[in-house]
Formats: sequence, C-alpha cells, structure tokens
Amino acid sequence: MDHGTRPRPVDVERNDTTDRPGRGRGVLEGAFALLDALRRCGDEAGVTELALACGVPKGSAHRLLDQLVTVGAVERRGSRYRVGPQLYRLGQAWEPHPGLRLAARLPVQRLRAATGASVVLAVLREDQALVVASAPGELEPLVPVRNGTAFRLDTAAGSALRGPRRGGPVLDREDVMDGVCCAAFPVRGRDGRTVAALAAMVPAGRRLDALGEAVAGAGAALGRALTRGVPHRSIPPAALAPHPLRESFR
Repeated sequence: MDHGTRPRPVDVERNDTTDRPGRGRGVLEGAFALLDALRRCGDEAGVTELALACGVPKGSAHRLLDQLVTVGAVERRGSRYRVGPQLYRLGQAWEPHPGLRLAARLPVQRLRAATGASVVLAVLREDQALVVASAPGELEPLVPVRNGTAFRLDTAAGSALRGPRRGGPVLDREDVMDGVCCAAFPVRGRDGRTVAALAAMVPAGRRLDALGEAVAGAGAALGRALTRGVPHRSIPPAALAPHPLRESFR
C-alpha cells in the first residue's frame, strides 16, 4: 500500500508564466500534484476528483490536464484522465543506483519462479521503502506488488534497508499482516553499503527459514552482479518457469 503524503494546496489560479518565475514554479507544482493524484487513484479520475485530491482549483486543474494531455503525460478518455505513456517512458529512465534495476531482473524473476512468492526490490526514499522491481506471486490480489508503490519501514524489507542487526535474512512471521510472512535481505553495492532490499512474501504456514535462505542467495547474487556490472540481456524463458525445488518452500 502506498503511504505517501498528501500534496499541499498549490496556487495555480493563473497560467501565464511570462516574467513571473514564482508563478511558473506554482504551475509546475500544480502539474506534478495532479500527476501524483492520478498515480494514487490507480486508474482513471475526473477533473473534480483530481482537483479536490491535490488542492488545485478546478479551472486550473482542467487547464493543466489539457496541457499534460498535449505532451503525452496524461491520457483523456471522455471526461476521465489517466497517466499517459510519455510519463511511463520518463519513469523508466530513473535509476536509483547505477545498474540496479537491470541487475535485478533475473534474480527477481528466478526467486519468484523458485518459491511462488511475491517478490519486490525496494530502495530507501523519503523514509519509505519504494518498490523499483517486482514479480507478483501467490499472494495476488491480497497483497499486490507493483513498481512505484511505497510502504513503511517497520517491515522486513524496511529493516533490511536500514541494516539488520545480525547477519542473514530478516524474517517477518505475520508481524505486519495476518496471514502473510516475509523474508528480506539487504543488497549491497561495490562499497559495501546497502543500496536496496530484496523481499519475498508468502502465505503463512510456509517454511520461512527455507524462504529466507533463497532470498539471501538471490540478494547476494544481485550484489555480486552490481559489483561486476551487468551487460544488457533479455530474461531467458527457463528463468520464468516453476523451479523443481519450489515444493521445498511449502
């Protein structure tokens, strides 16, 4: 679940930015507030709903949305709006740590295939754990995992991001959510600092120790890949198939 803070109201009553640096900043703030409101809606939303969600006057919201539609950051369907393809393309260019997302592709998919778990790779941003890579598992739709979602740090992944007090994986035995267990492991960069946390979530009753070992192995492999650098390559189909050892996690 996304626990992001609600944007503060933005003054964008007028759209004329000529010779008005402060006004230009207000317009940008309003545009980003609308984009964030669309993200939090998760699907489509109307002008009134978006204006109320981010504190932008309805008339200004309508003008800003029209401009965002023009540049492809927002799509319009009738009287409803949603995030557009240009914003998606821009987001794909963001890299929280050099090579992290590319290096994570294979370990994340292999871990999901081997365990059936919902797998996420999270980085620390603004006192939250932000998901930058994910693979849905058996907990869907109870615990949906999506890139761009954020969650609190009082979780196994959050503890791994802040540095576990002892070596090995961090285990969550239904501590955060009834019926859901989790194992997480810190991913370290070349300098030994924690740059991300790899976490796998499964229904309660699974062999959490075995899952922890699998997560630790995948996290360590990801760290080694970051250290040596990863060439661009596609994920082989065999990596996406259920692993023969998957039954050992049940």
